[in-house]
Amino acid sequence: MNRLEAVFKKKGITVFAKINHKAGADKIKAKLAPTQVIIFGTPKIGTPLMQSDQHIGIDLPLKVLVWKNQKGGVSIAYNDPKYLAGRHHITNRDKVFANMAGALNKLTDAAVKKPMPTPVKK
Repeated sequence: MNRLEAVFKKKGITVFAKINHKAGADKIKAKLAPTQVIIFGTPKIGTPLMQSDQHIGIDLPLKVLVWKNQKGGVSIAYNDPKYLAGRHHITNRDKVFANMAGALNKLTDAAVKKPMPTPVKK
C-alpha cells in the first residue's frame, strides 16, 4: 500500500490524506484485511476541471482504494476519470480526462507490479 503513495510522491502528485479502514474495523473488533483509501491529486489538473463545473469538486481530489486481497496480493480500485467527466457533464476537457485515465492506469500498475530484478553481468 505504501508503494502507491511512493509512486505518487515520485511523480510530484500530492497525497492529501489516507483513510485506514482496517484501523476503524480494529476499533470495533471486526476483521478486515488491510484496506486504505488514498486521496491524491494536483491543483494543476483539478482546478481547470472545477472551472468547467464546480460539481466535480465532490470527486476531487481523486481517490484510490487499496486492499490486501484474499490471495495475499494487493488490489486497487478507483473511478475512471472518464466516468467522472460524464457524471459531471464536462464535455470541454476530454483530453484532460483521457490523460488522467492513462496516467492513473500507469501509476497504479507501477505500484502493484513487482520490480524486475536487475540482471547480473558476469
